[in-house]
Amino acid sequence: MKIGVVTFPGSLDDRDAARAVRLAGAEPVMLWHADHSLGDAQAIILPGGFSYGDYLRAGAIASHAPIMAEIVQAAERGMPVLGICNGFQMLTEAHLLPGGLIRNANGTFIRRDQALRVTNNDTAWTHLFERDEEIVIPLKNGEGGFIASDEELDRLEGEGRVVFRYEGVNPNGSLRDIAGVTNARGNVVGLMPHPEHAVEAGFGPDTTAAMRSGTDGLRFFAGAIEAMQAV
Repeated sequence: MKIGVVTFPGSLDDRDAARAVRLAGAEPVMLWHADHSLGDAQAIILPGGFSYGDYLRAGAIASHAPIMAEIVQAAERGMPVLGICNGFQMLTEAHLLPGGLIRNANGTFIRRDQALRVTNNDTAWTHLFERDEEIVIPLKNGEGGFIASDEELDRLEGEGRVVFRYEGVNPNGSLRDIAGVTNARGNVVGLMPHPEHAVEAGFGPDTTAAMRSGTDGLRFFAGAIEAMQAV
């Protein structure tokens, strides 16, 4: 199985995402923002970072990169797509996911291990989790506050498209504690925390107190592999 990882000018976590794909048992395919083809990738990851320096709005310029036209078409056909942090911002700017991301409520960059509550385990990326399970994933962002109109938020809630909520502490002021959402089909998921940084024991979150291994993120990538194999 092959999962494409897209690099944009300013990407920081593309190699981490590729490593996570390898650890999960698939082959990463490195793609470039100016490419006009996804090659033989069967799923796509848009990694974190500061694409194009976050000029205009985070993810705004990247959403118009040549490869994004291919990703939009592939997502509409059902290909699994995961947007992590800056990748989530790209997906909202490309209208593959609803809402938007704005400056953190406290005005500062946040870096912490973050508890999340799984609220939808029926997507290509989350089906290996239990519904209502608490997981711990590293978070690092400056523009992570999820926003949408009250009408849109009610629709997301009613359709079960909120995938993760911040547990205990809302670190960035996201409305209704939303940390991640999915499209109606469940193949496109975006979240602000970084699952690629929680894939190997001893190198992820410090979860000793919770008697956990610090590898909650690995199930995102393993889940996508299973979803691809089931097609």
